[in-house]
Amino acid sequence: MKKKNCTQLNAEDQEQQYQIIFEAASDGIIISDVETRSVVDANPAALAMHGYTREEFIGLHLTLYIHPDSQSLFTQAYSAARQKGSPLDISAIHLKKNGSAFYVEARRTAILFQSRPCVLSIVRDVSQRVQAEHLLHQREELHRREQATLLEISQTLASSLELEPGLILDQLRVLVEYTHAELFVLDGTDMVALAVRGPRRLEERVSFRIPLKSPETLLKLFNAHRPDRIADVWSTLDPSAQFLRSILAEQADFLLEGVQAWMWVPVAIKNRVIGSVGVAHLEKDYFTAHHADLALIVANQAAIAFTNAELYENAQTLAALQERQRLAQNLHDAVNQSLFSAGLIADVLPRLWERDQNEARKSLKDLRRLTRAAQAEMRALMAELRPSAIIDTELGDLLHLLGNALSGRVNVPVTVTVAKEISLPPETQMVFYRICQEALNNVAKHAQASQVHLDLKQAGTTIELHIRDNGQGFEPEQTLAEHGRYGLQMMRERAEAVGAKLTVTSQPGRGTELILQWAKDPPKETK
Repeated sequence: MKKKNCTQLNAEDQEQQYQIIFEAASDGIIISDVETRSVVDANPAALAMHGYTREEFIGLHLTLYIHPDSQSLFTQAYSAARQKGSPLDISAIHLKKNGSAFYVEARRTAILFQSRPCVLSIVRDVSQRVQAEHLLHQREELHRREQATLLEISQTLASSLELEPGLILDQLRVLVEYTHAELFVLDGTDMVALAVRGPRRLEERVSFRIPLKSPETLLKLFNAHRPDRIADVWSTLDPSAQFLRSILAEQADFLLEGVQAWMWVPVAIKNRVIGSVGVAHLEKDYFTAHHADLALIVANQAAIAFTNAELYENAQTLAALQERQRLAQNLHDAVNQSLFSAGLIADVLPRLWERDQNEARKSLKDLRRLTRAAQAEMRALMAELRPSAIIDTELGDLLHLLGNALSGRVNVPVTVTVAKEISLPPETQMVFYRICQEALNNVAKHAQASQVHLDLKQAGTTIELHIRDNGQGFEPEQTLAEHGRYGLQMMRERAEAVGAKLTVTSQPGRGTELILQWAKDPPKETK
């Protein structure tokens, strides 16, 4: 028997060491033939990873253990690794014997094995990490969608000046699925349902009223302004479930029919409780802490909507009161003054006629002027009481009405010139009317004029209203506050609101002219 030389012994020892490492490696090691695409050798870790015995795995074609989406990477990895002369790291999807897929990270190297080109793949199962990343991504995406939805809900509810109870429940359902839900408002010691969403039998119910028998019941219901989740509304052991059934009383069977889980969400702003939202689901223990947080955010937005609606209602009430006070003041300042003066003339007219008929005729003219002024003022006030009349009436007729009222009130001739067929959008006509009204009021109070001209005309697409008087005028460059003419600034703001322009020209002793200009949108050119 021939003795082996040292070189042979070293090679055998080295091969044995490689085999030990190959067998003991925790990562899967697979050697595959490039031409046949079949497994040449694999270590125990690779066999366990894929669920095969050694006899089953050796010779297995890559289509049976590599997912179709990753099979092209095998050839690409060999070519790329061969050109680079270094390993290539890739992510791929492999298949177990039972057909289930799992994610791997593989380092593939082009090698010669048993004198044929092969790919050495060191494979690590990273399915848990990938699944964790996917779950994290899903949670981040869900969080992003929830934040976007909450922002949209906030904008929707905050932009509505009038309360829409059903909208609040609809917005809540975008984030928290429910079987049915009710929005309640606190009315004294009762909770009254404003809106219901769910089965038709509930939505067709006219109203729900839940009496709260004591302050302690109210405190317990609103749970320190935190949502209260009830896993099983029919539980005989859960105090919250017992409390729910007790406050619903005879309505419990109706409201809780077919549902298991319930959640109370308080609607409050600062320390004031406004109402609550009751949310139900047919699955037991359905509502999570995250559901409660989302519902509370929507409820807080609902509280803001309640407050906005309350403030808007108060503002409307105040505006109506201020408008009535303004009309009453106008009646006192204009109509009442004209009628009082007319009454004085009527009282002395018979005696004056007997003494001096020429003077009596002058008084008759004054009487006619005052009664016409009172009539014009009354027509203007009637239009104020019915704003649609200002929109429905021709602007020229409105200018004549304002001119007659001023003429009768201060005995100043007002000339009104109106071009035919002038049409303005409703909001623009309202601004023209208001600015002319304010301008004539300024004439009556400050101008000391003996002549006023109103001229409404159209040049091309531009409509202009000129208001001129020959009164004492003022210095426009001086501050408005010095002359008490804050009204001019208000008129400019009115004009700008509809895209119009107001120009004021005046000089001391030379009267004042206001020019209000508004241009129609030019017609679009057709291609």
